[in-house]
Amino acid sequence: MIYLDNAATTMHKPQEVIEAVVAAMSSMGNAGRGVNDASLSASRLIYNTREKLCKLVGGTDPRQVVFTCNSTESLNIALRGLLEPGDHVITTMLEHNSVLRPLYDLEANGTSLTIVESDSKGNFDIEDIKSAVKPETKVIVCTNGSNLTGNYVDLQPIGEFARKKGILFVVDASQTAGVFPIDVEKMKIDVLCFTGHKGLLGPQGTGGMYVREGVKVRSLKAGGTGVQTYSKSQPVQMPTALEAGTLNGHGIAGLSAALDYIETYGMDKIRDREQELMWRFYEGVKDIENVTVYGDFSTKDRCAIVTLNIGDYDSSEVSDELLTEYGISTRSGGHCAPLMHEALKTVEQGAVRFSFSHFNTDEEVDAAIKAVRELSKEED
Repeated sequence: MIYLDNAATTMHKPQEVIEAVVAAMSSMGNAGRGVNDASLSASRLIYNTREKLCKLVGGTDPRQVVFTCNSTESLNIALRGLLEPGDHVITTMLEHNSVLRPLYDLEANGTSLTIVESDSKGNFDIEDIKSAVKPETKVIVCTNGSNLTGNYVDLQPIGEFARKKGILFVVDASQTAGVFPIDVEKMKIDVLCFTGHKGLLGPQGTGGMYVREGVKVRSLKAGGTGVQTYSKSQPVQMPTALEAGTLNGHGIAGLSAALDYIETYGMDKIRDREQELMWRFYEGVKDIENVTVYGDFSTKDRCAIVTLNIGDYDSSEVSDELLTEYGISTRSGGHCAPLMHEALKTVEQGAVRFSFSHFNTDEEVDAAIKAVRELSKEED
């Protein structure tokens, strides 16, 4: 199989990640739940991983790194833990349902919501964010990169505006963490949410958030923490305040190894290779008759995603053909990004997403181009 569904999850993991998970499965105790060697070594590994993540995102204190299951949990913690009835929040049409659904739920319970519109290429204007601000605006939340079009969002101007206005800035870095440089201090990000199983090359079931010091987020869960057992309430110290229950230590061990791999291999090298493959594919399909490509390709820097449709064919039908006839794995349908499909006018048809990893090859990309050409019935 040619795997081109890396925006959903990176299937090909570094061997070091696999080995780290296997080793942890046979040796790791429960972090913070004892003074035996297995427990203490787990605590050290988890804290060391916090340090690596803090360094990766330009944070100031590893204790502000909170582990979660994925970006969805991180975003739910952030949004439900910051917003209350009477508050106002601004977001964009680019967002994943991990942002939209919690916001719709909060809106139904008294939080005011403004969604900034996108143009037909999947871009929004920061001026629309600025004009949407109200006296009660508490949070601006947006993605760093669209999971549907691959458009990259420049966060710093938004963060600087939000900080100047005293508005909290929450970022969904699901498609960019591990691939694009992120500096929470420079970009003025108050809460950064990320997942471990995509660009960070870690196991599924890992993720987290970085919360700027001084920002108070209400806990989504309460329970065992290994400390302050006799307190009736969740401890307030970070990261324990937002972590209840046993962490996915085995997955975090794999994530730790993945972070080492990214540092050794080089994030810039990973990004350059992924973009090289993405542009190779784009140039190969953009002029094929009956093929429509979505998104903004006017700038070099973008997530390694090319989303398209072939004529009026349903996207699921095309994706099925790619898999059964060519052995190419893609993603079709709505991609959990309903408003972006509204902007692209692809709600009924959906779209076929090709997303690339630095583990893919030129030959795989060329095979995908050939498949699209054949499916579009265009002769070589």
